[in-house]
Amino acid sequence: MEIAEADIGLQRPNIPKAEPRPRLRIPNGPRPMWDGLWEGNPPGLPLAVLGLVIGVVMAAPITYVLWRSASAGTHTWLRLLDSGIPALLWSTVTLTLATTLLSVLVGVSLAWLVYRCDIPGRKVWRWLLALPLMMPSYVGAVAYIMVLGPQGLVRSALGEVPFNLYSFSGVLLVLTLFKFPYVFLVVGAALRRMNRSFEETARAQGLGPWAVFWRVTIPFLRPAIGAGAVLTALCTLSEFGVVALLRYNTFTSAIYYQMESFNRTAATVLSTVLIALTVAVLGFERTTRKRRRFHQTNNNYRSLETLDLGAWRPLGLLWVVVVVTLAVVVPLAVLVYWSVQGINRGALDSRFWVYGLNSVRVAGWAALAAVALALPVVYLRARHPSLPSALMDKLSGSGYALPGVVVGLGIVFIFNTHIPWLYNTALLLVVAYLVRFMGQALHYGDASLSLISPRVDEAARGLGYPPWKVLVKVILPLISPGLLAGAALVFVSAIKELPATLVLRPPGFDTLAVRVWVESSEAIYHMAAPAALLIVLVSVLPMRWLLSRY
Repeated sequence: MEIAEADIGLQRPNIPKAEPRPRLRIPNGPRPMWDGLWEGNPPGLPLAVLGLVIGVVMAAPITYVLWRSASAGTHTWLRLLDSGIPALLWSTVTLTLATTLLSVLVGVSLAWLVYRCDIPGRKVWRWLLALPLMMPSYVGAVAYIMVLGPQGLVRSALGEVPFNLYSFSGVLLVLTLFKFPYVFLVVGAALRRMNRSFEETARAQGLGPWAVFWRVTIPFLRPAIGAGAVLTALCTLSEFGVVALLRYNTFTSAIYYQMESFNRTAATVLSTVLIALTVAVLGFERTTRKRRRFHQTNNNYRSLETLDLGAWRPLGLLWVVVVVTLAVVVPLAVLVYWSVQGINRGALDSRFWVYGLNSVRVAGWAALAAVALALPVVYLRARHPSLPSALMDKLSGSGYALPGVVVGLGIVFIFNTHIPWLYNTALLLVVAYLVRFMGQALHYGDASLSLISPRVDEAARGLGYPPWKVLVKVILPLISPGLLAGAALVFVSAIKELPATLVLRPPGFDTLAVRVWVESSEAIYHMAAPAALLIVLVSVLPMRWLLSRY
């Protein structure tokens, strides 16, 4: 139904048309080709060049790794294909598939219980079940090593450990406990959006509860389940801390050990195979997403009704309590216990606070740089949609889906070979965090800019502002809250990042993540626990703020 403006008392102000903005002149270049490249809406030359430079710099480490692996030689490739790659491929793929499958089962069942069923304390359970996502998985592994390891609490109490944590089953358990929230949160959001009329129509046609669940609810949730599964698979492929601490060999740990032994050529070959696996997962997700889509075609939305579990309620509540206990209560309780032991033994000395200051410093610089560099890329993508702007956006966020150890390897090659005077400096950590987490800043910047009407830009251009000045003077103040949210997320992710930090940290420059790794590897748990607990607190507080606002 259309409503005339006069019917609701609105009148268009008599605003004179702005003069057409001056055409950009490209020296010695054909004007029609430039316009066609930007689909008739070219930006200013400085802004276009800046966006291109940012995209190229962000994609340079990955590109350099691929180029070095291509020049590794046939002998190196054949040797690794005959020996190392098949075993690594089997261990990595099986672990990824098993973790993804278990995470889907756990995440979907928990989302169904706390979003659809009459479980007591549903709001509290939703927050607690999202908490493992804010805890670095290697911190969870450290906590379980403190419980089930050779010198853990269980062995001290019982004399023996009934479960071998250093095995495929142990790695699978830890990864599932700290990866299932990807599925839980995405499926829970889909359940909140689902319309009650879908199920009511199915029941009106004679379908029973199980038939409605399998033929209506599951097809509607299939895109959300697929998105959560892909996120879990990508995170498992890039996981380093858990597999390295629990001594399970995958591509990420093998790449790190090759770099530690200065066999960087073999590391590039293994990195290329890991990149191919990541691209395959992304391609599979894109293909399946295009096949079937389910959406609402009218506006009579009604939220889903709460299901009465009846006699099954205690069993459902028990399942929620078990998962929360294993994924939240046990790790936090163990970290608090060992932190108290460490504080009593003087763990909070001057070195501890230096580690914390180093973490905050490099993570803070990375967050500020990510926001500054994401701004022109986001603006070009939103206001000048075309092949060049889309390419800049893809290049700038290309490192987000890749393991930190691969990003670190590429940065080592570039700085060690071409910029040696900056090698072994903290700047390399900032660059690595930028490449790894630029995609987060791009996401929040794009979400904020999508709420700003393009007419704001047109009005500023009509006043004679060039595109770069519109971006800085007009757009930046309007989208600053979203950019700050993106900066907070980059800050948290950078503090938690372990593999890139291990590879690139300069001598004598330790962070909280590095100390957790070093102390736990040497079974000095009272020294590792305070740093691990501080990482959890630093991660939880900003993430809680983000979840409440965005």
